[in-house]
Amino acid sequence: MTQRRMMLIVNPIAGSVARHDAAGFVRREAEALGYDVTVCETTHVGHAVELARQAVAENYYSVVACGGDGTVNEVACGVCGSRVIMGIIPLGSGNGLARHLGIPLTVPGAMKVIAEDRILEADYGEANGRPFFCTFGLGFDANVTDKFNSQQFTGRGLINYLRAVFEEILSYKSERYTIIADGRAMTEDAMLVACCNASQYGNNAFIAPHASLKDGLLDVTIVHKGNLLNTMRAGVEVLTGLVGSSGTVSTFQARNIRIERKSEGPAHYDGEPATLPGIVDITCRNAGLRLYSTEKKQKLKAMLAPEIPVLSPFLLLMRDIRFRIFNLFS
Repeated sequence: MTQRRMMLIVNPIAGSVARHDAAGFVRREAEALGYDVTVCETTHVGHAVELARQAVAENYYSVVACGGDGTVNEVACGVCGSRVIMGIIPLGSGNGLARHLGIPLTVPGAMKVIAEDRILEADYGEANGRPFFCTFGLGFDANVTDKFNSQQFTGRGLINYLRAVFEEILSYKSERYTIIADGRAMTEDAMLVACCNASQYGNNAFIAPHASLKDGLLDVTIVHKGNLLNTMRAGVEVLTGLVGSSGTVSTFQARNIRIERKSEGPAHYDGEPATLPGIVDITCRNAGLRLYSTEKKQKLKAMLAPEIPVLSPFLLLMRDIRFRIFNLFS
């Protein structure tokens, strides 16, 4: 019997010191399951895309991303549209797609999901031809992403993300957008427009709490122009998973979306900054990405013990503070 081949794509600088042997653990576990495992370490931006495309061309059974959101996004870009299955060993700070899928944030827990070999035929989005898998955004969140990825921030945790949010919110001005969603047009003065395939940015900040990876639709979230108090209220909605509960934020679903603004400007794909022209065309690619998933178990878990999103970001914030204090005195 021919062994199934797995490519493990590892970002060697992702994760805490305690998880640096994640690749070795995953390899041993996968080989025990009968996989023929090839381990590849990334060396530059875009390398994971190249490696994943190589795995597709060579008919691998699966490709596993071992790293943070950037590595996950690159691997997904390389395998989407193919029959190759993607796995995630989440070692980043946000872990947006892993959290949405219910993948445990421990290496052994994430490996158990791969071992179960349960496959989800997931949607993904495209904006001007470039894929995204959690969120694509224009406006305030794109500016925050650009600031967060700038040289002035030395870490990736929630503390630094909130710092970027608070710095940007004091000076950001809304823009006028014309949004054409499945043929319906509207014009909005908005702080941000987010098109969401999954529910969150990461860190359990829920920009689209009801988003599904398999409904063939994108969830569009608009934060309307308002004063500083209303804008901060919208931020609280995101942190508590209550987006759309007030007049500050509105949501709807669509398959094809065109967004027009007066000129080119910042955007982001799953937290990776980009500059795009004034017209952006976004579409949902139904069932275009095959993922190892805990879907059935998560449905049962949700019925027995529903998640309370409001707690998660603040617990993560406390964890970041503890790490900083530990590093200060170690």
